[in-house]
Amino acid sequence: MKKSIIILAALIGTTAISCKKEGCTDSTANNYNSKAKKDDGSCTYDANTVVPVAYTTPSTFEFTDANGNSTVSFSGQTNRLDKLSEMVTYMKTGKSTVVDAVQMKDMFGDNVGQYFTDPLLNASTKQLKNKCFPADVATFETFMDELATASIDNAEVAANGQAGTLSSGTSTYLFDANGIEKVQLVEKGLMGAVFLNQALNTYFGADKMDVDNTTAVDSDGGKYYTLMEHHWDEAYGYFTDAIDYPTSGTDRFWGKYCNKQDGNINCNADMMDNLLMGRAALSSDVLTDRDAAIATIRTEWEDISANQAMTYLDESIPYFGSDNAKFLHVLAEAWAFAWNLRYAPVETRRMSVAEHTALMGMFKANFWEMTVADVNAIKAEIDAKY
Repeated sequence: MKKSIIILAALIGTTAISCKKEGCTDSTANNYNSKAKKDDGSCTYDANTVVPVAYTTPSTFEFTDANGNSTVSFSGQTNRLDKLSEMVTYMKTGKSTVVDAVQMKDMFGDNVGQYFTDPLLNASTKQLKNKCFPADVATFETFMDELATASIDNAEVAANGQAGTLSSGTSTYLFDANGIEKVQLVEKGLMGAVFLNQALNTYFGADKMDVDNTTAVDSDGGKYYTLMEHHWDEAYGYFTDAIDYPTSGTDRFWGKYCNKQDGNINCNADMMDNLLMGRAALSSDVLTDRDAAIATIRTEWEDISANQAMTYLDESIPYFGSDNAKFLHVLAEAWAFAWNLRYAPVETRRMSVAEHTALMGMFKANFWEMTVADVNAIKAEIDAKY
């Protein structure tokens, strides 16, 4: 009797395994079968039903057309990243030499003076200046004037009301008379005014996304991407110039600070996965997935800036009263990342214009007068939104 029961159980088990029900497993189809465990290709749809399109997301930012031609191009963005890198290098010499405001503004703009050390940058017509709002141009050029003026006193010891330099360990910083390190405001500020703003508002905006996505721009001339694909690539290029981020590309600008915040908010994967998925989706014309990726990228990029501002505010507190060089240096970096929140797209931003204006007003015009209480108040304001 026991042997019969065992045989019967075995037969039942075998039958259950071999009878996995097949049918249509797509819930959007007319003949969807909720009991089907394996799709048999029998799904039928109404004429106006959008049938899901399968696409493959690569592991690196490399995309090709049906003939194997690369459809990726963001050289203009890499060019601007390189120009800002050289600008920063020049501005930082102000702690030991007098820097020229005219040269900084020329490097920022049309580079008539051919000031870059890289011949390719001198030959380039790409600018940072013409990608800024006019009011921002005036702000940054004022910072450059103030940086040049402060550099005249680089041999002086910086103090309240006195421009000059301060050192901490092996690092030396140049501050203006109000204790503000203007090189940080220019570098980090342009990361927001140009890189973040152009990517999230311009290239991910309707004017750049609602464009042709069927015809190669100029296949005879070696440009195999559609206009929509190219706009996505340009947004990508403002985040990083590395196709394999974060294996590479963590050395400067947003790629660097995304990597710094990865332990807090898992932003490396969130950014790269969605930059890859959105590009793959739009190349397959799955625009709902493209738009979902854009929303995630916009939110995550804003979070990176907010979290980096908080990190610098936290770092500044232990230096208060004990290391003025580090306190003022880190405070300038915090100011810039907080200021960059103004460029978050209206569709996803967490802080209104009025709220952001109030936030920036909490930074005193003279950083020598900032206290730990001031820093904590700013932190609380950011923390309430993020």
